[in-house]
Amino acid sequence: MDTRIEHIGDPADPRLADYRDLTDVVLRRVSEPAGGLYIAESAKVLARALAAGHRPRSVLVQEKWADEASTLLAGIDAPVYVTSADIAEQLTGYAVHRGILAAMHRPALPTVAETVAGARTVLVLEDLVDHTNVGAAFRGAAGLGADAVLISPRCADPLYRRSVRVSMGTVFQVPWTRLPEWPQARAQLHAAGFHLAALALAVDAVPLDVFAAQRPDRVALLMGAEGDGLSRAALEASDTVVTIPMAGGVDSLNVAAATAVTLWALRA
Repeated sequence: MDTRIEHIGDPADPRLADYRDLTDVVLRRVSEPAGGLYIAESAKVLARALAAGHRPRSVLVQEKWADEASTLLAGIDAPVYVTSADIAEQLTGYAVHRGILAAMHRPALPTVAETVAGARTVLVLEDLVDHTNVGAAFRGAAGLGADAVLISPRCADPLYRRSVRVSMGTVFQVPWTRLPEWPQARAQLHAAGFHLAALALAVDAVPLDVFAAQRPDRVALLMGAEGDGLSRAALEASDTVVTIPMAGGVDSLNVAAATAVTLWALRA
């Protein structure tokens, strides 16, 4: 199947509606297609999304990246809209430096049981609001051996454009889904055989190196929101509270850094 190349010179062209001044929130809530859309930005991110089985609705490129987009989409029935840098910036509201934007269909999320099947180390992100931190946590999960990521109902969306970009596309590499509220989430994780370890400051917290030396076979690491940390409900749901020993008068790390340190310590 040949790639459909369509040259567009008018920013008002209706074919470009998915890219026209739409925020990530709007894209997620559009009623057509069902489930909404997200934007994949750059050839690397698009390649990882395609490898994960995600389907593009269309791709927007500047002329110099048209051939690369055609190669990526070989055999896929989706149009490639080719336009100028000026029109691309008018549409999106920012300079499109990475060359390729793709409007992608949002896939249906798997169940928690499906997501953690066979996993030994799972990362749980509770109520993170910064998309950069979500993306960085996914990149750490991919690079440091987490088998899956679970996010709370109010956690920022891993498929928001900034999350995807910061993760370098690893949001498509690591299995993930949303958890229900506590304590239902605790029941589901316990049913799957996981020990819940909450990363937090507490008088009776176990130092990370001590916990790592005797880590349970299946561990779910609970990481809290920026500033406030884990909720009381999350702490009450945990089996162990774990802390990263600090020095220099610093009491804790950024959630993305703490995720990386903890996953490295618990690597199999």
